[in-house]
Amino acid sequence: MSPSKPLPDIDFDALLPRLGERAEQAELRPVRGRVRRILGQLVHASVEGTGIGELCYLRDPLTGRRVAAEVIGFEEEAAVLSPIGDLQGMSTRAEVIATGAPQNVPVGRALLGRVVSPLGEFVDGLPPPLPGTLSDYPVHGEPPSPLSRQLIQHPLTLGIRSIDGLLSVARGQRMGIFGEPGVGKSSLLSAIVRGSEADVIVLGLVGERGREVRELLEVQLDAEARRRTVCVVATSDRPAIERARSAMVATSIAEYFRDQGRDVLLLVDSITRFARAQREIGLAAGEPPTRRGFPPSLFAALPRLLERAGPGTKGSITALYTVLTEGDGTLDPVAEETRAILDGHIVLSADLAQRDHFPAIDVLASRSRLMETVASSDHRHSAGRIRDLMARYQDVELLLQVGEYHRGQDARTDEAVDKHAAIEAFLRQTSGEVSSLDDTLQRMNEILS
Repeated sequence: MSPSKPLPDIDFDALLPRLGERAEQAELRPVRGRVRRILGQLVHASVEGTGIGELCYLRDPLTGRRVAAEVIGFEEEAAVLSPIGDLQGMSTRAEVIATGAPQNVPVGRALLGRVVSPLGEFVDGLPPPLPGTLSDYPVHGEPPSPLSRQLIQHPLTLGIRSIDGLLSVARGQRMGIFGEPGVGKSSLLSAIVRGSEADVIVLGLVGERGREVRELLEVQLDAEARRRTVCVVATSDRPAIERARSAMVATSIAEYFRDQGRDVLLLVDSITRFARAQREIGLAAGEPPTRRGFPPSLFAALPRLLERAGPGTKGSITALYTVLTEGDGTLDPVAEETRAILDGHIVLSADLAQRDHFPAIDVLASRSRLMETVASSDHRHSAGRIRDLMARYQDVELLLQVGEYHRGQDARTDEAVDKHAAIEAFLRQTSGEVSSLDDTLQRMNEILS
């Protein structure tokens, strides 16, 4: 029997740091678990070490089909997951694969002119971008520090006379478009996309009708507008978390272009459907309902989403969010909360829409909080005079209709009556008409001359 060889001398002090480096570089096996039960649109799973907001995958071992899901809560020892996709065919035999991270979305210039899902999948039937042209951005982004944001100083022309002339929107401003169904919100958005001077436009369609998506993209938008537009779509038949996620993904894509120094226009249609999707998620997770059945988590999610827009350290996101209202909207908690957070509101009038007055913007009920900052003194003076004339005409409109108005009692009111037709013509705009800021200001001066 040969004598055993002596062990070589090992410098453990030098070896341990190298082992630590190798351990950090090693790819960990994903955490796996099992589906315990599927209840409605929620999945309860046994999977250890997951956290709120973590992305997981449900995988059927027989078919290999995978469905993305997000951890939204915990019940006893089970993780509660909300699927970002269709659960059809999934069962308790499915395994749960935890990724250890929240969802990211692919971003890059290759997104321009494309249509994507809330999972970042291209759904327009065109070839995917070349490898290496896209990078990842977090879906749950953080708003810029309030002290690092640029000051808002410049207007953003949208091509709509009633907005550019009387409700000036600033680069980096956040505005709500409030109105009942059928008053032309989608038509106004498509007109803004065509007329906006923004570098990039990101359009988030939340719970939209499937018929209207293709109509908007192929009929209402021209080729030039589509080339600088990214569209994120989740139609009304998709799961609640996918509908809610579409607004977040659209915001993440806008954040990427803002961080590249671009002036971005973010359009989300609509915040109301985002809130309804959040309500479905919250109630299914066991949250208590509050006003109109909305869970408390919604009123935390709204400012988290809306504060992500605005100016950054370079570039800006100008955001317009549509909000569905009932009546005057004073009893709607979503409209009330949104109005309090945003930097202004554009109110669409059902009465104007019924009279075929489009865009149906009720100028006197609308307000831009930043017009004083970005409009010139002459512009503000002209806008103030026109608003005054509109208000004076509104005060005597009933008297005019019944023939009881008598001229000569107030010169300013007589002027309002005389110039009403010119103001109405100024405010009306056909769907394909784009007005430059110079043209808008010139027409305002002509009305007042």
